[in-house]
Amino acid sequence: MIRDRGRIKWTSMMLPEHVKLLRDWAKEDTYEKRIELDEQSLEVLNEVVAEAMEFGKPVSITHYVHHRHELLVGSIHHADSLEGKLHVVDRDGKVHYIRLSGISDIRFFEE
Repeated sequence: MIRDRGRIKWTSMMLPEHVKLLRDWAKEDTYEKRIELDEQSLEVLNEVVAEAMEFGKPVSITHYVHHRHELLVGSIHHADSLEGKLHVVDRDGKVHYIRLSGISDIRFFEE
């Protein structure tokens, strides 16, 4: 019976720097690709943000942070156009600042 140990047998022949680079490379393969929006999608997002701020409606925001898309549910307090960020308060009362350039999708949230 052949007892193959997989990667373990090769790491003894490699420098620690090479092992680290291989681990980083494997980690980078799990990164998600950022979604680029066209002008029509940006207009729809702008309308949803304006209506959510005016009427205090809760929204679900999908945004790109740390090479991943994350979902945040809360209400938009205000939009800061100078810094390019949204001030969002989630259900627990925690404040989040989301970059406008990292937003992939905003939808109204019905509980």
